Amino acid sequence: MAVPDFQACMLPFLLHLSDGAEHTPKDTEEGIAQKFELTPEDLTALLPSGQMTVFKSRVGWARTYLKKAGLLDSPKRGVYVITQRGRQVLEHNPTHINIKFLEQFPEFIAFQNASKPSRNEDLSSGSEGLEVSPAETIELAHQELRNQLADELLSRILECSPEFFENLVVELLVKMGYGGSRRDAGERVGQSGDGGIDGIIKEDRLGLDTIFIQAKRWQGSVGRPEIQKFVGALQGQRARKGVFITTSMYTQDAKIYVENIDTKVVLIDGQRLASLMIDFDVGVSQSATYVLKKIDMDYFEGA
Repeated sequence: MAVPDFQACMLPFLLHLSDGAEHTPKDTEEGIAQKFELTPEDLTALLPSGQMTVFKSRVGWARTYLKKAGLLDSPKRGVYVITQRGRQVLEHNPTHINIKFLEQFPEFIAFQNASKPSRNEDLSSGSEGLEVSPAETIELAHQELRNQLADELLSRILECSPEFFENLVVELLVKMGYGGSRRDAGERVGQSGDGGIDGIIKEDRLGLDTIFIQAKRWQGSVGRPEIQKFVGALQGQRARKGVFITTSMYTQDAKIYVENIDTKVVLIDGQRLASLMIDFDVGVSQSATYVLKKIDMDYFEGA
């Protein structure tokens, strides 16, 4: 099954602590994973940031909310135990524990109020249907904004001249570490033709190897015939590596063809082009920065 949302993890988390023993995050996660019969793929699925698994994040937020409601405590670092209030909750055999359930406890309401921009907000609004943790909400919103930016970039590129697209690709390659300096790269890229560029660029600053490049500012899909022409050009140049860049996408035949040839050819479609531009700050500027911080447990070691 899919990884349960963080509210669905709350009751299994508390039940795991019901034996009164001290439990670590690791053994609690293992117990919850067994409860939901999660697969290795479920347990290794990462958040968009790639910094943590979805499962670990959701269990962590379930733990935080239970602790804020006074249902569990942490007597020492990395150890959790059920509280008397937690025992009393389980005595009533609840079918579930979620944010709405936790709002019966004043400490949790205080925690919620402290997290809200306005104390007059309705705390229960939408809480029962909340499936992702606060951290995931931020990451998902960031990914959505990134996708929107990528679409805007591609639309803007298609409005630009072929010459501008030539400069854009060169700038991106230099930012990625190819071509040496901007001047070296510019000298090694040929003239624009039918809305794209053709040229060679140094793979490293010493020029020990070169990469043959073709870029197509297209809206239609790039098929196998175009890639075959590119590979033929590579062979004519005795080049071993090539990069084909397009603002559109590639047909399945084109992708399969590249996978089955000896020459190393990398296909960069419009979405990947836009993503690389965002990653290497080409054609974009910083709008806002949000920094998420966590407690430094090493700082408190031995306290």
